[in-house]
Amino acid sequence: MILDILSYIARFIFIVLIQVLVINNLEITTYINPYIYIVIILSLPFNTKPWVVLVISLLAGTIMDSFSNSPGLHMAACVFMGYFRRFYLLFSTNKEDQSSNNHPSISSKGWVWFITYALILTFLHHFVLFFLEAYSIFEFTDTVFRIFFSSIFSVLIITIGQLLFYKVSKKSY
Repeated sequence: MILDILSYIARFIFIVLIQVLVINNLEITTYINPYIYIVIILSLPFNTKPWVVLVISLLAGTIMDSFSNSPGLHMAACVFMGYFRRFYLLFSTNKEDQSSNNHPSISSKGWVWFITYALILTFLHHFVLFFLEAYSIFEFTDTVFRIFFSSIFSVLIITIGQLLFYKVSKKSY
């Protein structure tokens, strides 16, 4: 238990450092802004209590806000995503998964399930983040393009990370 918590804290710090030091400094286009730090919320075990997910979401969003000088945008988007994570997992998993200590990953649930899970929750995160950032209906089409392309690119990076750092079982192919 203690080792799991320490491992999760180390991953949390590593992912935030990669986001802040590398990915935030990449200038791809105005429509692609990948945010991989949300994998912290995506990879919480299935049986994590909802209030713990919200606290971790709040913490992750607040840390990102402090590094990006945004007044609560990441925090709001992360808490929104963390809130809807529970409903998506209730809808898309069985009772056995919900009570297990497994992590949502390609190796535990398969390609299609994981990519769908990551896309939906990443889209929700980016939707809230970019519309709060724009805070205007006049840039609606630009904001929708940013949401779409950033979500796709973020999920692509998260999936590559899954392939690099998690063991992929034969059943996930």
